[in-house]
Amino acid sequence: MPHTGHCLCNSVQVEISAEPIRARTCWCRLCQYLAAGSATVNVVFSADTVKVTGDVTWYDSIAESGNHMSRGFCPKCGTPMFSKSEEFAQFLIVRAGVLDDVQRLPQRATIWTSEAPAWALIDPDIPQFPHQPPPVS
Repeated sequence: MPHTGHCLCNSVQVEISAEPIRARTCWCRLCQYLAAGSATVNVVFSADTVKVTGDVTWYDSIAESGNHMSRGFCPKCGTPMFSKSEEFAQFLIVRAGVLDDVQRLPQRATIWTSEAPAWALIDPDIPQFPHQPPPVS
């Protein structure tokens, strides 16, 4: 069963024909900017299984991990939708909030916990990493 989703204004649609490789919450400071002060919830898919329809605006930066990142937004409503890394081009990260059925995506880890604010709620029952975990192979 494919995963589907869209931005707030429905201008950008996403359809994914595979199950996620990873799903995790990220508390790095850059993700806190993207999530208006909270963590981002990210789902990693094989890039060749993701079909995007509509225009996406990309912003390039270097993440704290040192990876060269591009983050994709809807140019009309501003919904943060994607991230991709130059170093790991085979993957596309989809923000969980744009997916239609987030119940199908259990969180499997929390990363960059060292940068989480004191008030952050971090599930003690899933793996935690103070920084960037080892890459997906």
